[in-house]
Amino acid sequence: MKKHLFISLRNTVSLGLALPLLLGLLSACSVPRLKLSADAVVYIPEVVQGNFISREQKDFLKLGMTRQQVREVLGTPLVSSIFHEQRWDYVFTIRRQGVQPQSFSVSVWFKGDELQSITGDDLPSETEFVTKLVAQKSNLKVPELEAKEEDLRKFPAPIRKLETSAAPPPPLPSSYPPLEPAAR
Repeated sequence: MKKHLFISLRNTVSLGLALPLLLGLLSACSVPRLKLSADAVVYIPEVVQGNFISREQKDFLKLGMTRQQVREVLGTPLVSSIFHEQRWDYVFTIRRQGVQPQSFSVSVWFKGDELQSITGDDLPSETEFVTKLVAQKSNLKVPELEAKEEDLRKFPAPIRKLETSAAPPPPLPSSYPPLEPAAR
């Protein structure tokens, strides 16, 4: 009788601990979203994946280049499969708050160790890419940064110390002590 009571009590305790834990984990999947007002500022982290390849880099590639030369120009490929070892894929995506997401991909094909073909999206130049990264703000009023004479008079004039002729520093020693002790 004692043995059955102990087993029943043990199962109840473990079920009592497991059930709230299970319900807690399952409820994390369906947490209600907060409704934010229109003027609330929400930070959305920047997401960058892959390595950007510019039009200049793609134009620099020439058929017949070795794998090492291509890697020096484009960097390490994002996707390099052992099942498709003749193909390297370079994919780049970026998502920034207030800016349209950008995505580019380039695939390079090899025959042996030599570059055979290049396929992919129409890539922007480095300058075009950088200008697309910045969110364009409309009706931005730039404040005037020039101080007027009456504004400057509100502040006391700075006190400047006259430099006195200080004695020149002593000369550096001509030799220094050894860094290691002398051998015995």
